[in-house]
Amino acid sequence: MRIAIVNDMPMAAEILKRAVLLRNHHAIAWVASDGGEALQKCRADTPDLILMDLIMPKINGVQATRAIMKECPCAILVVTGSVQENARMVFEAMGAGALDAVDTPALGLENFEKVSAPLLAKLDSMRGLLGDREPQRKEPRRIAGEAPLVVIGASAGGPSALAEVLRNLPCHFPSPIVIVQHVDAQFALSLAGWLKQQSALPVQLAAEGAVPTPGEVLLAGRDDHLILAGPRRLGYCAEPKEAFYRPSVDVFFESVARRWPGDVVGVLLTGMGRDGAKGLKQLRDAGFHTIAQDRASCAVYGMPKAAADLGAAVEILPLESVAAALCKRCSLR
Repeated sequence: MRIAIVNDMPMAAEILKRAVLLRNHHAIAWVASDGGEALQKCRADTPDLILMDLIMPKINGVQATRAIMKECPCAILVVTGSVQENARMVFEAMGAGALDAVDTPALGLENFEKVSAPLLAKLDSMRGLLGDREPQRKEPRRIAGEAPLVVIGASAGGPSALAEVLRNLPCHFPSPIVIVQHVDAQFALSLAGWLKQQSALPVQLAAEGAVPTPGEVLLAGRDDHLILAGPRRLGYCAEPKEAFYRPSVDVFFESVARRWPGDVVGVLLTGMGRDGAKGLKQLRDAGFHTIAQDRASCAVYGMPKAAADLGAAVEILPLESVAAALCKRCSLR
């Protein structure tokens, strides 16, 4: 299992790391020092299991458990200095979604594996409960005679990368293309016009209620998030308000993974940060083909790197190969 640790005491976090790594089938996903940091990290990279402390500054373990189970649910095991002494908070955390609780191993004169045995037993139990954590890939929703929807996300360095992809697609390209590029709404219309000059395909801003059409390119054009509001209809929404990037690639990709009725190809190009990595992972887990740009051809190797680290990309390709890969995946055969 990939296990995350949430604990504000560096010594306790180190003890838990050592205990987890006593079993070679476990790995540390990340470590957070309070509940707020844990929620942020879980949004970006949801582990198989979280070892959650209870008494922490800012956001405690009960509050963090409640927030994580609401936004990015995963298995949570409460690990605290004394389950008995903190029984009230333990039961609150379990009421919020935690599965079980165990005392933090004490670092003393005894054999470390011996004092870690109760925790290791809980981890074994969790592993059996969770089963095989490799996502179950669904079969793509192919519709006869219909090419896949192509969705592309990009940020820093994106305009040039998008132009490179679009200029290498033929005028008879059979799929609809929808792009989310991190750009202020006031510049979106100019970007659409510039991309249109680079492409044999028509490019325009995505309007509220627009329907992706084969052979046409739609570009997110507002500071709100572009989403798939219905099975084939685009829309905009303000939520989540806390998303740093507006429009967010993650928000769009996740809505496509849930709602598009046919097949999809997802592409994540150059950009700073992690936006789009989690959404690309959702597309892959839904059975769709996913592509991330490689390090050497990226202006900024942030978003594609995050996707690669998550295992979100079926293919990692140089920019000059992306258009050819799309033509191959989207051909009507």
